[in-house]
Amino acid sequence: MPDTPEAGDAELLAAAELPGVPDQFQRLWTPHRMAYIQAGPEPLREVCPFCEAPGKSDEDALIVVRGVTSYALLNLFPYNSGHLLVCPYRHIGMYDEATPEEVAEIGALTQTAMQVLREVSRCDGFNIGMNQGQVAGAGVAAHLHQHIVPRWATDANFFPIIARTKALPQLLGEVRQAIADAWPAAPAHL
Repeated sequence: MPDTPEAGDAELLAAAELPGVPDQFQRLWTPHRMAYIQAGPEPLREVCPFCEAPGKSDEDALIVVRGVTSYALLNLFPYNSGHLLVCPYRHIGMYDEATPEEVAEIGALTQTAMQVLREVSRCDGFNIGMNQGQVAGAGVAAHLHQHIVPRWATDANFFPIIARTKALPQLLGEVRQAIADAWPAAPAHL
């Protein structure tokens, strides 16, 4: 924008006539959040999303891969682009309730997810973990799930701290498709 107020005002007036042209307002587009607005105030309390997801199409549930005892899907409330969750199909709340087969597959899916995310998103590292129980911060405490959050050396900014906002550069469907396409055809754990 030019330095003179008059020229800037003229550009703003011209921009007002064109959709999508930048103006003085900053916007964060988060169309994936519309599902929560349309679903009502507390849809997650009525049904377990991790029990419901496997009954939907991969695209609708954001599932990346289905294993024998567990599956991986994108987080609907991502911390970063590519934030995956690995869940057992069984409705269990705690890690120590998982069978040895579930533990092994959760681990194998996590390792493959890390390899795929490095390839697809060129991330520099990961935060991996489970919040066990509501008191520990689990959003869906009744169904075990492990977070795999890709991290980049340059991914920190002021939005989460100052504005309590996360800027995500890709739509969830696009991220799911890229990860699913890069996932090995015959995972080693199956």
